Amino acid sequence: MPRSISNGEVAAAATPGEESPQAPASRLARNVDGHVGPQSDLWSRLPCAYRFPECAPSLPEAHAFCERLARSHYENFSVATRFLPARLRPHFYSLYAYCRIADDLGDETGDPASSLRLLDEWEQELNTTYLSLVQPPSRDIRHNVEQLKAEPPNRNLAAPRHPVFIALRETIRECDIPRQPFADLLAAFRRDQTARRYETFTDLLGYCRCSADPVGRLVLYACGYHDEHRQQLSDYTCTALQLANFWQDVKVDYAKGRIYLPQEDLQRFGVRECDVAQSPATPQFRELMRFQVARAWEWFARGMPLARQVDRKLAIDIELFTRGGQEILNAIERCGFDVLKARPAISKPRKLWLFARAALQASLVRGA
Repeated sequence: MPRSISNGEVAAAATPGEESPQAPASRLARNVDGHVGPQSDLWSRLPCAYRFPECAPSLPEAHAFCERLARSHYENFSVATRFLPARLRPHFYSLYAYCRIADDLGDETGDPASSLRLLDEWEQELNTTYLSLVQPPSRDIRHNVEQLKAEPPNRNLAAPRHPVFIALRETIRECDIPRQPFADLLAAFRRDQTARRYETFTDLLGYCRCSADPVGRLVLYACGYHDEHRQQLSDYTCTALQLANFWQDVKVDYAKGRIYLPQEDLQRFGVRECDVAQSPATPQFRELMRFQVARAWEWFARGMPLARQVDRKLAIDIELFTRGGQEILNAIERCGFDVLKARPAISKPRKLWLFARAALQASLVRGA
């Protein structure tokens, strides 16, 4: 068992928890018995590639699936850039695939109840993956599982079937990744189904701790960094990136019924919710956005030391993502903080400039 995967964590995968509700015991028992994993008809609302296959693919097939998924989705910057060592790219692809599908389960069904059921099934497969890493299962874990169904002799406790989790299992094992960041992301996607407003900035930061910060922690784990100091710096940067995306997408989120601008700040600047639907923005709204952009800059500054405390090649990726988020803030400033008239975006020439700058840094690193 990898050292970061404790018996307590595996027990959490076998028994329900309060913060991250698990699948019903009967569903987990079917996996223990060796039968197929989850596949409700709700998956038909999502891309065919997301569904559980009839038979579990091989590890090379699973890696290929994750890479195709990562390369086929648009992001501001490639998830696994060319600057990363080749040995790390499969891990980045598997982590991205997990996050991508989980995000879509929460955002693409059009029905909160359906999303919650699908997220439960996704977490069930996550639990199965961690249970499969116990070889042999510890006594306390064995006791928990035997309460569900007696374990047949010489039978593995569980085995993932979805290609994402087959690839992710190797990433978890090789990089010694604990379960919590994966579960935190699912908790955030569940919260999206019910929480449409955040009363205070502290409440919003609490959401970012589950929706954004786990991604940076997973990246650091994949790169071999397990210390809390670097993880905290990563949290600052990931929260800043999340805030930048929130302020970039105020109009888009409002159309989905969500407002991430804290309610206390709307009141402070005299902005009504109906003002978010107006274009051009009111002077009060612009001042509100000026205040929020300054906050995001502050969080970027807190996380800035991280790039100087990791491997130089990883530092290039960190700077690329950070500069991308900061460019979003620059774009908001250039439009006079009116994010309602048009969505602020990074221009293609600017993206190319940032990429070229990173490539130059990479060449200098290789020549060092």
